Amino acid sequence: MGIDYKQAGVDIEEGYRAVEKYRDIAHKTMNNAVLNGIGSFAGMYSLAEISAGMEEPVLVSGTDGVGTKLDIAFKMKKYDTVGIDCVAMCVNDILCHGAQPLFFLDYLACGKLNAAVAAELVKGVAIGCRETGCVLLGGETAEMPGFYDAGKYDIAGFAVGIADRKKIVDGAKIREGDALVGIASSGPHSNGFSLIRKVLPDMNEDFGGMPIGMALLEPTRLYVKPVLGLMKEIEIHGMAHITGGGFYENIPRMFKGGSPAFDAVIRNNSWTIPPIFARIAAGCADKAISGPDAQKAGAELLKSDAELGKQMFNTFNMGIGFVLAVAPGDARKTIEYLDTAGFPAWEIGSAEKADGSGNTAKGSVRFVNG
Repeated sequence: MGIDYKQAGVDIEEGYRAVEKYRDIAHKTMNNAVLNGIGSFAGMYSLAEISAGMEEPVLVSGTDGVGTKLDIAFKMKKYDTVGIDCVAMCVNDILCHGAQPLFFLDYLACGKLNAAVAAELVKGVAIGCRETGCVLLGGETAEMPGFYDAGKYDIAGFAVGIADRKKIVDGAKIREGDALVGIASSGPHSNGFSLIRKVLPDMNEDFGGMPIGMALLEPTRLYVKPVLGLMKEIEIHGMAHITGGGFYENIPRMFKGGSPAFDAVIRNNSWTIPPIFARIAAGCADKAISGPDAQKAGAELLKSDAELGKQMFNTFNMGIGFVLAVAPGDARKTIEYLDTAGFPAWEIGSAEKADGSGNTAKGSVRFVNG
């Protein structure tokens, strides 16, 4: 007999075992809108109930991956949080337009499939789905020997949500003087890890009593439930998910292009930057120190080195994972609502008429003291 599929590196039986594990995990996210189960050629989701009462239902979709944060998961042998990241990166994006997530599909690729590891990755996806009220409707697992190294996985996915067209948030209602409310992140989320891995080579370095690798695996916060709840209480004029590109690239995305363009004017020191970013800053500055000394040095650098500060705010969320634009009179209510929901928030700045220094038609980000 010649070479078979298993000898070529693809273990069909291991794939079957993985699918059985996925089936049980996904089942816990299902609701009565799902018309079939895992294992069909396609997932089916009925819009009849969810769109009831909407004048013009619009489907809103987004896709993303976890990136090189996965490398830290492999090194720490902890696989059950990056699936949450995958969901969060997608659902937080569609949330920016006021969409309620309906369902999620994932794509998992590897060099050699281990059903137990794959199930841990998908378990995280299911947790993210349950916490945001969406269904894990299906997915794909691809075993590609010779393309991915054995033991390495990649994960990506996409989310589909729904919004009533008249309630879509697109920045058109933002007005000069609107308050910008920032909601706390849980750390770097899933962005900037190519830089993090370069400047923090020792994942076992002590960080507040735990290996820094474990701290970096803290999953991306899921903002869906508190923000959708807040939308029932006040009118939100614009939203931004702070992902790759940090403040400078993402906050202007909430402003609708046209005239007038707005700048996001951010007040320095209006929130406390978490210690992990100070530690990263010290690494970026090539400080050959670690632990508390590095955090202290990094915190000082963020205050004194304007160029480094700009680099950090152009790469990371710096402790603010999601930004809302609301009427000035709604800022306090917004913050109190989010704080009560367990999502610390601060008024970090305002939307002001663009001063012409921005590099986009939508305006830019300016930092000011006070």
